[in-house]
Amino acid sequence: MKYAKQLIAIFVLFFITLSGVSADQYSNQAIHWGIKRSTDGKPAEAGKAWDDLLAKHGAFYKTDPTKKEIYLTFDNGYENGFTKKVLDILNKEQVPAAFFVTGHYLESAPDLVKRMAKEGHIIGNHSWTHPDLTRVSDEKILEELEMVRKKTEELTGNKTMTYMRPPRGIFSERTMAIAKGQGYTHAFWSLAYVDWKTDQQKGAQYAYDNIMKQIHPGAVILLHTVSKDNAEALESVIKDLKKQGYTFKSLDDLKIQ
Repeated sequence: MKYAKQLIAIFVLFFITLSGVSADQYSNQAIHWGIKRSTDGKPAEAGKAWDDLLAKHGAFYKTDPTKKEIYLTFDNGYENGFTKKVLDILNKEQVPAAFFVTGHYLESAPDLVKRMAKEGHIIGNHSWTHPDLTRVSDEKILEELEMVRKKTEELTGNKTMTYMRPPRGIFSERTMAIAKGQGYTHAFWSLAYVDWKTDQQKGAQYAYDNIMKQIHPGAVILLHTVSKDNAEALESVIKDLKKQGYTFKSLDDLKIQ
């Protein structure tokens, strides 16, 4: 591990030299991602300023509002015993998803990561230690991303990662530019609810209702696999959205609006 970190550090310094991306070129004002939630099937809204910023850096949080297409994503910081059930449901319903993983998840649940890749799901970068990226150096950001990419390659054979999601939903124009320079597209979300508090689970119906009342064409859904509620509600959510005419798509299929 010591030598691997040294190699990553060399890579990071080499990349910075080539790209010229530094904190001096972009604002590092911290942004906490948030949206005006969807109601009555209308698209969620982040506001013009954030829409413009995301467009500038090729990021997205929703897609075509005229098409009943949905993009299902999960954040995986640690394993809580429910990801297997989630994967079983996705496999049964033939639904693609994206899983944004941390270093802890990669090291503690390697078999699940391998299964995600084997079954055709996207594995995205959620950083190695889940820090506030606006509070760390350029070199540290690149190290965080490269360690996840490298470990994912070791487990799955996939050499590249396309998507990243900023830990804690905190980012800046600087952190976006650095990640983009390394080939990452920022994947935000237009539908989410407080589902990650494992000591405050409220039942499958609660999860189902929160998802269904916010759904809209082009939604990028964020869920956490640590949630028992999500695991228990997921199959009903998928089946009922299909009945409503929605199609579940892979992030690789999306057309950014």
